[in-house]
Amino acid sequence: MNTKDLLVEILVEELPAIPFLKELPNIAIKWGMVVQKYDLKTNPSIFYTPRRIVIIDDSFPTMTSSKKEEFFGPPISIAYIDGDKTKGLSKAGEGFCKKCQISAEEVQITSKDNKDILYCSKQTQAIPSKEILAKIIQEFIESLNFGKSMRWGSLSESFIRPIRNICILLGDEHIPIKAYGINGKLATKIHTDVSFDWIEISSVCQYLEVLKKGYVILSQKERREKILQEISQIEKEQNIQVEIDEDLLNEIISITEYPKALYGEFEERFLELPKEVIITSMKENQRYFATFAKNTLHNSFIAVSNATSSRSDQIILGNQKVLKARLSDAMFFYHNDLKNGLDSTKLEEIAFVQGLGSMADKVQRERKIAFYLFDKYKNFFPNPKTKELIQEAICLAKADLLTEMVYEFPELQGLMGYYYAKSEGKDSDVCVAIKEQYLPDGEDANLPSNIFSAIVALANKLDSIFALFSIGKLPTGSKDPFALRRASSGVIKIVLDKKLHFNLDIDLKNLFEIVGYKPFDIKIVQEFFIERLESIVAVNPSILRSVLCGFDRDVCVIVDKAKALDSFFEKSDKEAFVSTFKRVANITKDIKNIGDINEELFKLPEEIKLYKSYQAILSQKFDGIDEKIQALFSMKKPLDDFFDNVMVNDPDEKNRENRKNLIFSIYQKFLEVGDIKEIAF
Repeated sequence: MNTKDLLVEILVEELPAIPFLKELPNIAIKWGMVVQKYDLKTNPSIFYTPRRIVIIDDSFPTMTSSKKEEFFGPPISIAYIDGDKTKGLSKAGEGFCKKCQISAEEVQITSKDNKDILYCSKQTQAIPSKEILAKIIQEFIESLNFGKSMRWGSLSESFIRPIRNICILLGDEHIPIKAYGINGKLATKIHTDVSFDWIEISSVCQYLEVLKKGYVILSQKERREKILQEISQIEKEQNIQVEIDEDLLNEIISITEYPKALYGEFEERFLELPKEVIITSMKENQRYFATFAKNTLHNSFIAVSNATSSRSDQIILGNQKVLKARLSDAMFFYHNDLKNGLDSTKLEEIAFVQGLGSMADKVQRERKIAFYLFDKYKNFFPNPKTKELIQEAICLAKADLLTEMVYEFPELQGLMGYYYAKSEGKDSDVCVAIKEQYLPDGEDANLPSNIFSAIVALANKLDSIFALFSIGKLPTGSKDPFALRRASSGVIKIVLDKKLHFNLDIDLKNLFEIVGYKPFDIKIVQEFFIERLESIVAVNPSILRSVLCGFDRDVCVIVDKAKALDSFFEKSDKEAFVSTFKRVANITKDIKNIGDINEELFKLPEEIKLYKSYQAILSQKFDGIDEKIQALFSMKKPLDDFFDNVMVNDPDEKNRENRKNLIFSIYQKFLEVGDIKEIAF
């Protein structure tokens, strides 16, 4: 197949980093989907800078692929009126012709599944790819979704930012495109420090050379390497360590065309502030990297400039001046907050969610949950004052929402409460619990460091889930505005990490009643937690479901059993084991209650052996779930022999019932681990 170099440059106003980075992983996928639709196969490189999205493919097909398409229609009896060809096509037959874009005379008949049906075969001819490239590019642009888009001028089309040019070059041929109010031209733009003029291009190589000379590093990988190399050099020169925040680094890469890492400093007096305040201020407001010396925050920072100027000293002075103003404000807020202290009395003035009262109301609900959890897990707390301390932690946990620092930096809620509580001499458990109340706050985030903090964090998450479910604020599809999926995952991760036995039936119902939420179906919440459990526990989902079909609702026990079953099957002939025990389940599916087993009715050696195997398990005491599973599955051989040699549905009613009672009793014993018939490999 003949190929040529392809260059596509979508030149735009500056792209907003965060929404662009969210869509970035999908860009190559969406390009592939569009070109595949037009029978083309490509393997492009995707590049981006703040002002351009670029696709370069050094082997783009010059022709589409030809292919044969087959269409199968309705049976003759339906396709023609009364099944008679002489009467003409029915509506079903006409619909098939319309779908295939053929006339009634062109329709063919073929045989499929022993029926004569309407049939159409078409050979799609290959066409030059240059004839459809403009259409492909426009569909690709339309497929990109950045969450928000904008219109400009009098256009009806929209994009994340106004598009200034779409340059398409196939080999040495310019492919014209008219879209988004522009006629695409064979030109690009370089760094704004160098020129604002359009620069014409004639090939991919020349395009790359133009950008390079114009201080535009097209490759995001090269920009990353340049930033990290320069930071490494600064670390050696200044004897510091730089904290590389990956999210911040990716954002900087996306907003620079010619990045340059610069070293700046701020006054040491600002180190009085909690380090998180300084780091957050630098990251969120200025996009600076924090620096450390001997594992302690240092009064310096790394800024990454997008300027080509050699006068770096002026850029550093400007950044230092801006940071000083920011940190001065933060110092003012911090001292004010320390002077005012933590005060939760005004939480009633802050709304939680409409229909759920104020933050003060939420605190009271969390207190009831925390007390229930304390009573349940009080064996973990030898200190008689722990309950009072938990109450104090709950009451102070949301107080920092009223502080000036959290008003300025909402992401520091909880953390500032920790520092303010610590300055007031509060118990260390109370301080840490305030800091950790929102953990885990992400997929790979830390968990509360102790059980005291775990109870406070659980109270926060459980109340949010119950309260919002009670007023119908359930997550739907990909939408979860209150992060309830994350909250329920957090509950499960905490109870598993701390080995807190939490029952998805009893505990959820008790909490619902004790706190007094608006009535709703508690089973919805139970299923919600089960879905999260399936996403967290790394086992075959059907194994987890099999355990859930058993008798247990304790999260820790469910996971232990699921992992033990998964481990057992990994080391055994799983299909054979499952086949045997599914047969047990199927034979007993209509039995509702266990009847008495009459040992004297067993005459055949296979049924006697099976009964004795079952009795041996009943009399055993197991050291753990693994040992119990081994023992239960040891009945596979006696069960297979029983099924091969014993007629379960014996004509004699007493024998039949006795044998079914034995099988059903074995099935019920297995349910103590899980319902094996639910497992699929």
